[in-house]
Amino acid sequence: MDESAVQSFWNSHPCGDHIVGGLHEGFRDDYERFFAAYDAWRYDQERHIPECLDLVDWRGKRVLEVGLGQGAESEQLIRRGASWSGLDLTEESVDRVRTRLTTRGQPFDDLRQGSVLDIPWPDGSFDLAFSHGVLHHVPDIHRAQAEIHRVLRPGGTLVAMLYARRSLNHLVSIRVLRRAAVAAAYPLRNSPVAVRSSMMRQHLANAEEVGLRRYLDLDTFTHHSTDGPLNPFARVYSPAQVREDFPDFELTRHFKRYMHAPPLPVHGLRPLGRAMGWHLWVWLRARA
Repeated sequence: MDESAVQSFWNSHPCGDHIVGGLHEGFRDDYERFFAAYDAWRYDQERHIPECLDLVDWRGKRVLEVGLGQGAESEQLIRRGASWSGLDLTEESVDRVRTRLTTRGQPFDDLRQGSVLDIPWPDGSFDLAFSHGVLHHVPDIHRAQAEIHRVLRPGGTLVAMLYARRSLNHLVSIRVLRRAAVAAAYPLRNSPVAVRSSMMRQHLANAEEVGLRRYLDLDTFTHHSTDGPLNPFARVYSPAQVREDFPDFELTRHFKRYMHAPPLPVHGLRPLGRAMGWHLWVWLRARA
């Protein structure tokens, strides 16, 4: 998988943009109204995020955030006292985050467009690295974790959210329900009346392009089922797989949050998130 495919997808589909109507389409480039609507949605749906951030003392720490989205967590980290720098693969995200922080008067150290495979800072530049919902979209994760390790001081910490393999979303919704729905709809793929969902139509187009059996291979289908059928790459993680893919770090803490398993209506079942949540939060200490 070429990193350029990942870059192209996220540059044209900024994280969460469509959910609140789109910065350019629905909000006509009214950044403040868009950020207010986005943050209200995000922290209503994912209210565990501020609670998880509060488990870290960010005050006065040199923090690198890898992958920025709409900059919601960027602002949260700065408000918690981080000396913040940000890196994103896409020009769109960097522009949005710069606008957010500037218009809201939030101070930051640096903000750059670039790849986690070649982080543009010297060795030992940061005390902490943070990445929410990004590293599972990096095909060459071994190189990425090595670069994060390089720019952390000795013993520095990476806090990350990764998609959870042992979650209701992966074990039931993706593995069973959504694959079954695509298989059932496939014979009707040429009928616009029978298949009205634009998302399902895209799944069926994907399946026709590569073949239904190949598309329903679990790893292949997972790529296209975490962030929409056009998303080119995604992994899901267990703690054991985190240890395997991040060999330059020691996994010191992990837990799950966030009940999310469409089409199942489970968002209100917050306590179950500790057992079957979609978000696996990990604390990783850089090895010497």
